[in-house]
Amino acid sequence: MTYALHGSLPVPATPMQTYALLSDVPRTGEWSIQTEVVAWEGDARGVGATFSGRNRTAQREWTTVSRVIEDVPGEAFAWAVGPGEAIWGYRMAPHEEGTLLTLHTAFTERTAEYFVERFGEDAAREEEIRRRAAEEGIPATLERIAGILAREHGDAPEE
Repeated sequence: MTYALHGSLPVPATPMQTYALLSDVPRTGEWSIQTEVVAWEGDARGVGATFSGRNRTAQREWTTVSRVIEDVPGEAFAWAVGPGEAIWGYRMAPHEEGTLLTLHTAFTERTAEYFVERFGEDAAREEEIRRRAAEEGIPATLERIAGILAREHGDAPEE
């Protein structure tokens, strides 16, 4: 099985201000529901750069290594997570309130194949756990990002 989910929320900052926050991956723990700590691996930035993350839910803790797959200042920032390459990312578009921010994720065929290899008969259950977490986490994450941008930028200035 595969899925693609997304949610959108207007945020009170320009697309470039929003991008600057979201592409500063060490800050991810400030808004993520599951991610606690993120660090770049090496000095590279942009498409192809990698970063590691430490994540936690009530049920488990885990680490990931992600690779940036899209990096367009003021428009998009996305990454593929681990060997299964689940996709997560943000899209930004100008909006009357500042920026329309979209958080999206995709559990791809490659991700599904990796889950079968890793979890065997439990693959479908593990996928469902992640789908539900994403459905619940996307709106909460967007709200947290909006709060940070409101504190840091207030009303979005003209670009």
